[in-house]
Amino acid sequence: MQKAAIYHRPESEFAYLYTATEMRVRIRTAKDDIQSITVAYGDPYNWQDGSWQKEADLVMHQTLATDVHQYWEASLTAPHARLNYGFILTDFNGEQVFFGDQGFETLTVDPDNVDAGLMGANNYFKMPYFQEIDRFKAPDWVKQTIWYQIFPERFANGDTSIDNPGTLPWNPDDHPTREDFYGGDLRGIINHLDHLVDLGINGLYLTPIFEAPTVHKYDTVDYLEIDPHFGTKADFKELVQAAHQRGIKVMLDAVFNHIGDQSPQWQDVLANGADSKYADWFHVHEFPAKYTATDEFEYSVDANYDTFAFTPHMPKLNTANPEVQAHLLNIATYWVSEFDIDAWRLDVANEVDHHFWKRFYTELKKLKPDFYILGEIWTSAQAWLQGDEYSAVMNYAFTGSIIDYFAKHSISMEKMVSNLNSQLMLNRDQTNQVMYNLLDSHDAPRILTVAHDNKDLVKQMLTFMFLQQGTPDIYYGTEYAMTGEQDPDNRKPMEWRPEKQDHDMYKFMQTLITLRKKYQPILSEGDLNWQLDPENKIVRFTREFNKTKITAVFNADEKNHPLTDVSDQLVFSHLYTEHSLAPFGFAVFVNQI
Repeated sequence: MQKAAIYHRPESEFAYLYTATEMRVRIRTAKDDIQSITVAYGDPYNWQDGSWQKEADLVMHQTLATDVHQYWEASLTAPHARLNYGFILTDFNGEQVFFGDQGFETLTVDPDNVDAGLMGANNYFKMPYFQEIDRFKAPDWVKQTIWYQIFPERFANGDTSIDNPGTLPWNPDDHPTREDFYGGDLRGIINHLDHLVDLGINGLYLTPIFEAPTVHKYDTVDYLEIDPHFGTKADFKELVQAAHQRGIKVMLDAVFNHIGDQSPQWQDVLANGADSKYADWFHVHEFPAKYTATDEFEYSVDANYDTFAFTPHMPKLNTANPEVQAHLLNIATYWVSEFDIDAWRLDVANEVDHHFWKRFYTELKKLKPDFYILGEIWTSAQAWLQGDEYSAVMNYAFTGSIIDYFAKHSISMEKMVSNLNSQLMLNRDQTNQVMYNLLDSHDAPRILTVAHDNKDLVKQMLTFMFLQQGTPDIYYGTEYAMTGEQDPDNRKPMEWRPEKQDHDMYKFMQTLITLRKKYQPILSEGDLNWQLDPENKIVRFTREFNKTKITAVFNADEKNHPLTDVSDQLVFSHLYTEHSLAPFGFAVFVNQI
């Protein structure tokens, strides 16, 4: 028995309230090392004859595995909302140990007392009380949402009268620079909301729309004003109301890590130095604040103040300053209370202190208990996902493994599944159900370009992603098979010319979205099991929930493979005929158990 691999942590993703009355428990062991695990549990105050007595045993079930670890799970309830619990592990040689808060103890073999050797109450983990106020509460509507991300300056020009000077003609064939303006605005989005409805979208994420000089708007001048080249507050209020009337939630981008160098606060620092009333709003190491100008607008390594990356035009805010906190919280609540937005996406979220995000969470939840808070974090994000900061993060760490296997061929099938499982086991189940899954964005090359223009491969990856836990996202133009390299090429003007649009891809996306919505409860909450065939490059998994099982099979090989062992109802497929999967093909089946 590899005791060093055995791990459990109370009051974490290993032991948490899933509902007000259900506690879910996990334990990790070495892969292929343990035959069975039982969780022994009971009320902490169940003392009899001077000793604590457990009340029940529950056999745990194996769940997901990585390349080195196996996870086990069980669901517990407690009549008095409190529990002691510990684990009895049996390996394949018959060795048994008890694992609890004080470590391991070998069980004594006694036919008259199967519990002989278990330590007293002090060696049990505890859930002292089922505190409903501490339970991670994910907004339920997010599980049912299909997101659509728009880069506003490049989606649609609905009002040419507010264009920037030098705005270019709308041309999706262009390869824009970072400085090119095409006139996309809020009116353009309003004009195309029915396009989103027809596609099946019910969540809209807009990158920054506040006053800023650049195309991308991540260098904010005034967080309380709409950029005049995007429109007005009246336009935005109309957009939110029109979206809500169509059943579409709206998420805005909060850039609270830094601010633009044209903002009045930073301009005051430049003018008054250490005497500025905003001097402590930033991290200035020496006054006057300065940097060496280079030919690259967004890059300088010698600024004597902290910035986003090496971008001197984006000085970093000191979010530990109470005045900065009050300013940003006023902004965050203003757009909710005045315009009824449903979510914030937090830019560079892991570079802002936890203290501020906890205050942010509290203030937003006061206004809207089901408000969705999404952090931009590209790696594992456990520290921010404890139920008092973010609802979820942009799940780059998860979906990146899908791209690495299917498109880049840089990892094996086994490694992809290990990575996916590992990410899932970092979080509570309700967290995984609302993670923001995406294959591309304004910060990453378009997925069709990553796939070397192989549309069949894109369809395969999109379907694979849509069948995972989490809420899926589509980057604008994916439905028409738009291409683009890394920024700025991934931000081309939207393709609105019917003769240039890929209508086959559009119909595929419609069907995929319909499938996701129909089987969302199973995909959100169903048990996941993998069946891998690395030799033939066949990835298969099942999801089971409430007496329904979904089976999905994907052919990542360069040759056809038979598929004759599934007799369930076929509900969705591509490149699948007569029980055979062609390269890049897949088939999805449903069975009532």
